[in-house]
Amino acid sequence: MSVSQSEKASAFAVLHEEPGTFVIANAFDGCSAGMLASLGFRALATSSSVQAALLGRKDGSTTREEALAHATQIVDATDLPVSADLEKGFGDAPEDAATTIREAGASGLVGGSIEDATGDPATPIYDMDHAVRRMEAAVAAARSLPFKFTLTARSENFVRGIHDLDDTIMRLQAFEAAGADVLMAPGLPDLEAVQQVCASLTKPFNFMVGIPGKSFSEADLASAGVKRISLATSLYRSAMTATLEAAREIKDNGTFGYVDRSATVDLNAFLKD
Repeated sequence: MSVSQSEKASAFAVLHEEPGTFVIANAFDGCSAGMLASLGFRALATSSSVQAALLGRKDGSTTREEALAHATQIVDATDLPVSADLEKGFGDAPEDAATTIREAGASGLVGGSIEDATGDPATPIYDMDHAVRRMEAAVAAARSLPFKFTLTARSENFVRGIHDLDDTIMRLQAFEAAGADVLMAPGLPDLEAVQQVCASLTKPFNFMVGIPGKSFSEADLASAGVKRISLATSLYRSAMTATLEAAREIKDNGTFGYVDRSATVDLNAFLKD
């Protein structure tokens, strides 16, 4: 018997209330989702960058429909709760963010993130008032759903060239006051900054692993106060690195040693009947 969306939503919410830190693993297709579930991860996430790459595009170029179609593949592959990277909500207006959250709920997702990045290099971050209005609209949409939708609010300063910890904390606190369930600030420079951010919040903080030199251990992040650890594109990049190395061996050497080095895995074992 499959798990209902309401049951997934409740299980996901409980993960944020239980003691300790947990990893939400970012799947990139149905098979990887089943693989991660088989290893015992208790929740999955999507990545906007991976969604775009799978379509042969750069991050930020997918539509709402394309992003939710990809997320649905992950949702349908396992009985785990899935939260999606919903970028800025696929539009600048508060109602765009709200529409995205409502449609995310309709697609089977039980969580998702909305960020304060504009997508415009000239003005990469929304001004505070507009960012808060957008988050308030997303919160209202999440609360209108017939189950607990866990909404994550992202302050994008550090991955958009604005290395301002005070402003990042101020934004996260404003999003928390607006009703977001989880707070996130990708690209924090060190554990001291992570600890400072966590200490400034009362709701769970999500740390994003995936940036070389700024991806700390689960134990260190737990000590800093992190509740949830996401993996961004890192698993997909690891898989693509192995693909690139194998292809180079074929092209440069005319050998196929990667076949022997590859794990002997029946991929069908990770797929639903």
